[in-house]
Amino acid sequence: MSVKNQKIGYLPDEVPSVGKLILYALQQVIVMFPATITVALITGFQVSTTIFASGLATLCFILITKRRIPLYYGSSFSYLSAVSAMALAEGSTDQIAAWQATGILPPELISKAQFGIIMSGFVSIAAGLVVKKFGAEKVEKFLPATITGSVSMVIGLTLAANAMSDFLGIGNSINGMDVTQGSAVASAWLITGLITFLSTCIYSRYLKGLLSQLPLLLGVITGCVVAACFNFVGGINLFRAVPAEALAASSFKLGDGSFFALPAFTFPTFSWAALIGIMPIAIATIPESTAHMYQLDIYVNDVAKEKGKGRYDLVSLLGENLIGDGLCDMVSGAVGGPAGTNYGENISLMAITRVFSVPVLMVASIIAMIISCFTPLIQLIYGIPLPVIGGIEVYCFGAIAAQGIAILIDKGVSMFDSKNIAVIALVCIIGLGGQYAYGGTIPFFGMGIPCVAGAAIFGIVLNLLLTLGDKAQQ
Repeated sequence: MSVKNQKIGYLPDEVPSVGKLILYALQQVIVMFPATITVALITGFQVSTTIFASGLATLCFILITKRRIPLYYGSSFSYLSAVSAMALAEGSTDQIAAWQATGILPPELISKAQFGIIMSGFVSIAAGLVVKKFGAEKVEKFLPATITGSVSMVIGLTLAANAMSDFLGIGNSINGMDVTQGSAVASAWLITGLITFLSTCIYSRYLKGLLSQLPLLLGVITGCVVAACFNFVGGINLFRAVPAEALAASSFKLGDGSFFALPAFTFPTFSWAALIGIMPIAIATIPESTAHMYQLDIYVNDVAKEKGKGRYDLVSLLGENLIGDGLCDMVSGAVGGPAGTNYGENISLMAITRVFSVPVLMVASIIAMIISCFTPLIQLIYGIPLPVIGGIEVYCFGAIAAQGIAILIDKGVSMFDSKNIAVIALVCIIGLGGQYAYGGTIPFFGMGIPCVAGAAIFGIVLNLLLTLGDKAQQ
């Protein structure tokens, strides 16, 4: 019976042998790695700090939820536009120029973003407390799919300009070469980005097993191979020089830091812009996190049934999950990492391997913190060509928008209901119109409101107003 059970898989409270434990943990790290470092490269957060924060937050999540929920916490794409808008609004000319030149946000701007990220944790915590007290349906009445789905769409689409700029490269420069229309550099740039995008799509669609969970990583590798060919054959070097800021900001180094250096930890600084612009984005991550819990509950209980074990009622822990998400945002923000969410990629890996062991995720979080200190790996990540990142951005940002549509479909939102149409229309127009007409910050009675945050807030208000007449039907 024990041999059969080992073949079936591992439940949250079960521990594999040491060798298997490490191998399963490494798989979890590999799966979370591409998306997590992509967020850091796009936002300008320190890569090493982002990886470390991901591991630390995951470990904290497991301890906060009393080792009952097997989830990995990674950096969220939902906050990209909010962080960028805040940095552009708050940064000086010199700080913005430094950001564009090195790809790393100055510490002063990271500190302000940290404040917004920490405060966003309160949104998830509040939602978790409401779920524990009144049930998940109360949160859905305040944050229906018309808002969470349309906000997700807006988040993805407001990043379209950034994706196309990095994807095409026109107007950029690399290693002393200007990317101008019709130039050889522009052609190499476009081909590299296009192959990166197409290969990522192909990997996502056709690969099976563990490899199917690594389309971003494999897409990046493919794009880098193409860029290396252009460098070798045509002398067009698209690889980026490692910014000195990536190493100089390290909290602690062994020797000159060429092999080992602790991540650069920064402390949050109060910022109204970060509070208003970043905090409300947590609204969009709540349905994602909730959906992951329902998904995880199905997978775990399928294994439990086959092993003859009792039911693991993970759905009943939805409130604890949201509270854990919020506290993890605070942990990540406190050390200088981006806001995050529990990763669907890691859930899919667990479903494939049927390994839902919480100790595996604890070891994975420790491995992530350790590898964040190895300088050669961080240098390798920073050297990824910008067209490769652009190809990944086209895929990821479009996927975020598509996820918003998926939320609307999954929740059965009627597109013939006048209230639904009004709420979705307001969120989309404020969010997208504010981005492309006013650069992401909407002028409102003398205040500058970040478009995504404004879209979410105004959408909530309108939904509440239009719901007043529904009270008798509830």
